[in-house]
This record gives sequence, C-alpha cells and structure tokens, in this order.
Amino acid sequence: MTKKIKTSEHAAPRPAATRPASGHPGNVFVEGEDIAISAGHDASAALHWRVLDDCLTPVGEGATEKTDTSVLARLGRLGAGWYRLEFLTADGNCAAWTNIAVLRPLAEPSPEDSPVCIDAALSWLAKDDATNRENLARLASFAGAAWIRDRLTWREVQPTPDAFVPDTIYDSTAAMQRRLGLNVLQVFHTFPAWARERAADPERPGMDLRDVYAFCKAMAARFSGSVAAWEPWNEGNARSFGGWTISEMCSHQKAAFLGFKAACPTGSPGPTVGWSPMGGINTAALAKGVIFNETWPYFDTYNIHSYDWPEAYENLWRFARDAASGRPIWVTECDRGIESVEGSGEGDLSHEFDLRKAEFMAQSYASSLYAGSSRHFHFILGHYMEGRIQFGLLRRDLTPRPSYVAFAALGRFLSGAKCLGRLTCADGRVQAIAFRAKPDGRERDVIVAWAETPGDWAQRGRCEADFALPESLRIESVHDYLGRPLDSAAPLKLRPAAVFIIMPPGEAAKLSLTPPPVSNARSGSPSPVVMQADIPGARVIMTKEGWTEEHDYSLLAGSEVDVRISVYNFSEVPAKGRVSVAYIPDGWNLSPSSWDVEVEPMGRTVLAGCLSVGTFSQPETWIRIGADMGQGGKPALAFRIRPAERE
Repeated sequence: MTKKIKTSEHAAPRPAATRPASGHPGNVFVEGEDIAISAGHDASAALHWRVLDDCLTPVGEGATEKTDTSVLARLGRLGAGWYRLEFLTADGNCAAWTNIAVLRPLAEPSPEDSPVCIDAALSWLAKDDATNRENLARLASFAGAAWIRDRLTWREVQPTPDAFVPDTIYDSTAAMQRRLGLNVLQVFHTFPAWARERAADPERPGMDLRDVYAFCKAMAARFSGSVAAWEPWNEGNARSFGGWTISEMCSHQKAAFLGFKAACPTGSPGPTVGWSPMGGINTAALAKGVIFNETWPYFDTYNIHSYDWPEAYENLWRFARDAASGRPIWVTECDRGIESVEGSGEGDLSHEFDLRKAEFMAQSYASSLYAGSSRHFHFILGHYMEGRIQFGLLRRDLTPRPSYVAFAALGRFLSGAKCLGRLTCADGRVQAIAFRAKPDGRERDVIVAWAETPGDWAQRGRCEADFALPESLRIESVHDYLGRPLDSAAPLKLRPAAVFIIMPPGEAAKLSLTPPPVSNARSGSPSPVVMQADIPGARVIMTKEGWTEEHDYSLLAGSEVDVRISVYNFSEVPAKGRVSVAYIPDGWNLSPSSWDVEVEPMGRTVLAGCLSVGTFSQPETWIRIGADMGQGGKPALAFRIRPAERE
C-alpha cells in the first residue's frame, strides 16, 4: 500500500490570488465581473465588437468606444468559459482579436495536498521580467494550482566553491510564489564549472558527491521558508541532461537527499525531496536499478515525467509504481505538445487543436490520479515552444488558450482530490473516474467522465458513446470541461470534452469501482554512507526503449578493467566496516571481493578493484556491491554492464 508521509512543513498561506489581479493581466476574469477590454491602434478602424464561445458561436456584440489611445469594448458580464473577442470594421473584417477567460469563483485556497499542480519555470521562462513572473504566478494560483514547479541554475547561485550569491532571481521568485499561496517545487540540472573541474572525468557526472551534499544542504537552509520540495536533477538518463547511468543517478540522489535533510532541525521532516525524474517512461531496467541500489529510503516522493496519451498511463507507469516502493508518486511534467500553425509568429494553434488540448487536460489529470499519482504538474503554464511544438496554456501576452480554462475547472472540481476508482464500463472508449474532493471547499464525490478513441491529435475529438449511471445516484450538479453548469442529470452521451458530476459524499460507494493500482512499500532507512561506482576504462553507451534513453557501461567479454568505488561518509562520526561483492554473474570476477574501510566524517575513500569480464550469457548483467558499516547502516550499490562490439 502507499506509504503516507508528511511531505512538507510549509502549509500554504492564504493566497493573494483568489481573485484576478488588478488590471486583469491575460484578460482573466471571475464570474460576476463587468468586462471591458481595449485594443490598441491596430483596431482603430473597429466600430463593433463581438464575442464568440469555444464553438465559435457568437454570444454577444456591441459598438466600440473610442479613446485617445485605444478602442474599448464593454462586454458586460459573461458566464464561466473561454471566449474570443473580435474588433470588427464597418465591413465586418476583424481588425484585432484577443482571448478571454471567465472562471468560477475560487471559494477558498487550494489545499496543500491538492493534486492539481502546474509547471511554470518562471525563473527561466520569464527571467527578465519580474512583473510577468508575478502575473504568471497569480494566474496559476487563481486557476487553483496547489503547487508550482520552477528551475534553478547551480552556477548562478554558487559561482565558486566558497561563494554564494546572496540575492538572485531564484530567491525573489520563490518568495513571490510562496506569498501568492503556491507551494514551490524546485529543480536544478547543471553543475558549475568548478565542480566539474574537481571530478576525475569532467565529461561524466561522477562528481565529488560532497559538493552535491553541501550545495543541497545550503539550498535547504536558504530556501527553508519558500521552497517546499526539491528535485535534485532532471532527466539525468537523457543525453541532453547528462546521459547518466542509473547507478550514477542513484548515488547522486542519495547524497542530495542527505544534504537537503541535514539542514533540518532535529525532529523536523524538512523539505520534501523527490526522486530525480527520468526522461521518457520508467523502463523495467531503470526501475530495477532504483531497486537494486536500494534508493527508496532516499526520496520522499517518487517523481516521474510522462509525454504519453492518458489511456496509456496505467500500463506505462507499472515499473514506476514498483520503483516508488510505497512512496507517493508525483508527475512533475506531463503533456502532449501540438504543432503550431505554420507561419504563426506567436506559436498559435488552430482552433481545432486548441480544443483538443483543452479536452486533454481533464483526461490527463484524471487518468494520472487513477494510475497512481498524488500530484500532477502539467507542462507548462506560459508560452513555450520547442521548434514549432507549442506546450503553453497561455499565449505570449498571457491571454488564455481554452486549455487554461480547462485547467482552472480541474483546480476547482478536483481540489484536494483522492482517487476512489474507475467505473466499470462496457464500452472501452468510456472513461469515468471517481474522486473524493472538495469542490467549492465542500467535501463531495466527483466523477470525471469522457469518451475518446485512442490516436494522435488528428484522430481525437470525434468520439461519442453511450453512458449511464445508476438511477439511485444522487447528483447535485454537472459541469462541462470549462466549468460551465449543465443539466443536473448525468449526460446520456459522452464525448472527449469531460464532464464533472458532483454528488454528496459517499455516493460513489454505490458504483462498481476498480480501485487504482498501488505501489507496494519497501522498508528501510537511509544510510549516511553512500557508494559511487566508476569504471574509467569503459565506454558508456546509449540504448533506447521507445523514446526513453538508457546509458550503461560497455565492456568486451574477456577484458579486464579497473573499477573504482568511492565510499562517502555524510555523518559526524567516523564510519567503519566492510564493503563486499554481493552479486556478480558466474564466470565474472571482481578482485578483491571485499575491502575493509574506514571513512572520516564528511570524508571519501576510494576502493580499487579489477573486474574480469565473463560472457554475457544473461539478458542483463548487473554487479551488486553491499556494505556493513555498523551504526552507519548497510548501503548498496549496483551497476549494469552491456556487451561492447569488437571493432
């Protein structure tokens, strides 16, 4: 069963963003507000305005008002939803347009344990504009996000081994996000040059783990009031973020975890430390590496990334659930980017694909929570492109795409949600997932239901399927994917745009539910002694499973190579014990097979050995090292060897 832990000391203050910011940046309003929007000189010829809904159906029109500097449209009050506002000339041509969001009131701040979170990377993507950073954070908070993910660059905070920059964009941005009621998850994934220079091989991530420990300890203390959770690296298995072996990832994780926790007062859990999420899916081999290295005591949450379709989450995440070892699973990046319209300088999507992305939001969050996650961070809030692929929920000027309004509906209806299970439906295209949540601050049972045919973006959005709930079910209200109220009865047909069915607490017990899969707990405590492997004579090769990159040492059968095992002691007392080979394949040999070792506090001892490589007769060739360090515990180390090809 999933282990329940206290994941943060930082209970969110009441946010300042339960209502839109002054001036309504991004044209985001709350129901009941009178809406007035101006256009600049481009619309000077506009005499009329009209408002279209998400189906591009006109829902309002009127005459513009001219001022000295702009053209003004007074729209009055609009119901919840997404809208396109057009400024029209006398002959009906569109001189200018913009998007509008009208959101249901946020009844109360989102609770710290709400699963609806967002990746925003404000410190990087809005690096040169403090006002823009705060507007983005307010839009995240107002949408109902409980957590926000940011980025930090190590070298900008600690440019030399003995010097920290006192005030950086990361300090001010974290404090601002915290002030707005957002719990901050911070991640870093670069080494400073000075740390690389101290490594035996600057091209490999085998850094002196004492530098990692010291940096994480300093960051935990420095950001203790503003950053609630940390990821010690990002997608280290991917070549673009280091191309690390799973052994290297695990050793780094252990040193970072111990560093973050070392800054905590006695008896305090300190910041939440997540596993450094891997790029692609958690493959069987990567998950096995996490387990063989006995890494689970060194993360509070098991963090993953996913860029797959929602209907695949449950199956694709099965190895991640195993590696999580009972810790909560956080999905800290998730999306399917869409190609923008060719020639669009703003990276805009076609209206059809704008709607597909909006429909994706509820499908993604609900499927993620059913597949085992407890926090889900969509990638990404603001305008962000890779080539022509657009990921952002907001346009460059912060105006909303329909997907932002769909995200805000999730922030309201799945506030504090815990997944109860998935309804058994005869039609495999139908997905209906039940939650206990707090929409509008009141405990309720909520069903999120939709119908979709699996496929790429061009194939999605067309499905329609029959749907029926028991007549005895008491339903209080039904809302669509943008938060708009529908009839009080559950729909008889489902489409890709999800519906939220709100019921009194306990009503879901009347349904036939398949409970979500669980992560089975493993016991264990972190050891202050951490081991790190290095094979200087080995090549590191990359293999791919789907789009997941795996890096492993590569050696020729019959060869002999030197092996170095660094043993670190991150405690305040000497660590003494024995390091031994716990497993090696038949026909292989690591000599010596054991070492007596003593390591001073915050010290490192390097053990030398010679590995004789046998035949690669097994599908996977792992070497496992164990240690008995007395009161220092029994740390573990494991690394995988792949066969090299003879030249």
